[in-house]
Amino acid sequence: MSTQISRELEGDATEIVLQTFADRVLVLVTQLGKVGNLIQATIPDTAPLMGPVDAQTLPEPPASIQLTPLLGNAPSQHLQTLHSLYAAQIATIIWTAGLGNPLEVSRKSVVVGIALRKSDAGSDGTLTDKERSVFAGVMSMVQELLV
Repeated sequence: MSTQISRELEGDATEIVLQTFADRVLVLVTQLGKVGNLIQATIPDTAPLMGPVDAQTLPEPPASIQLTPLLGNAPSQHLQTLHSLYAAQIATIIWTAGLGNPLEVSRKSVVVGIALRKSDAGSDGTLTDKERSVFAGVMSMVQELLV
């Protein structure tokens, strides 16, 4: 199964492609028209998964999530942390999408490709309002793809 969605987020065209394979799920998030940094997220079969508390919140990534860089890396520590946050949250959304029906819960590895436009980090390394807005928009788009 392959689906995609495009939307403008904070002035940048943002495209997400979700491709399901027998052994894993590939999610590409790009504002640059290329694959970018690839990170694989895995979770042990025994780790509990908790869905979101309500429709307005995102599910919390489990503590046992393992993130493995596969290809490329972010140009700064700030972006590396941000890409890890994207990979963990996208994987968690995918894993928890089937919690309403236990037969549909998947713990497949999720490979996330991220290529976002650079934005100026906050002076203390925190997320900027633009980064927060793009993050929320991307997560909303991923949730739409899974409905």
